[in-house]
Amino acid sequence: MPIITLTTDFGEKDHFAGAVKGAIYSELNNVRIVDISHSISPFHLTEAAYIIQNAYRSFPQGTIHIVGIDSELNPENKHIAVFLDGHYFLCANNGIISMLASEINPERIVEINIHDRVISNFPVLDVFVKVACHIARGGTLEVIGKTISEIKQLTGIKPVINLEANQIIGNVIYIDNYGNVICNITKSLFDDVGKGRDFKITARTASFTKVHTHYSDAINFELPSEKREEDGKKLALWNSSGYLELSIYKSNPTTIGSASTLFGLGFRDTITINFG
Repeated sequence: MPIITLTTDFGEKDHFAGAVKGAIYSELNNVRIVDISHSISPFHLTEAAYIIQNAYRSFPQGTIHIVGIDSELNPENKHIAVFLDGHYFLCANNGIISMLASEINPERIVEINIHDRVISNFPVLDVFVKVACHIARGGTLEVIGKTISEIKQLTGIKPVINLEANQIIGNVIYIDNYGNVICNITKSLFDDVGKGRDFKITARTASFTKVHTHYSDAINFELPSEKREEDGKKLALWNSSGYLELSIYKSNPTTIGSASTLFGLGFRDTITINFG
């Protein structure tokens, strides 16, 4: 049974996500639809790219991923279908796929050209659904588009290494539901540049000299519970996706606060690692 996933900024209030699912089922009744997220911040390409990058690998090969973020067709925002790492991605050519393509080269990219056959003012519903169902039936990408070799790149998602190779300057790319701050520095880059040296991570007024693997690694469980530093404990860790994350242990943005609120960090803010 084919799987089609949906990632959009539609939210839960409006009819858009439900209409897209209905359109898919109208074309194919033997299909499984999975919502990855409909809570992407409106038009937030980097946030969408991060979520897609970290979700798609959990699905089987051949899964079709519809990404409905900033998908209105215009001369600078064409629609593309990409076959990458055994998965299909349907989205606008606005940079969303560039985070995936920075690690794995796409096997095929086509610029979708079925618009003259589809009346559309809702591209995710009218265009992406048609293409997704075509692929789910076993259709090829070449039938629905012309092959292209390059896709647009998202700017500001790659960290900078200084000439002396003793500093990495990264940026916040995502803030999760717990207020944890994720930046674009990966463990592999950290290891390549750091080469085992001591380091200091700086993010506004917060600083860190250790990076943990699990949230609970920051807690000394050998101490009695009443003597442990837990609530409000700050920590840096490599998250499950291999990105540097700044966190507050068991944070709650509405009560004790979160890394984002307590450190004063938002999207694109700078996080620096100095090696010495």
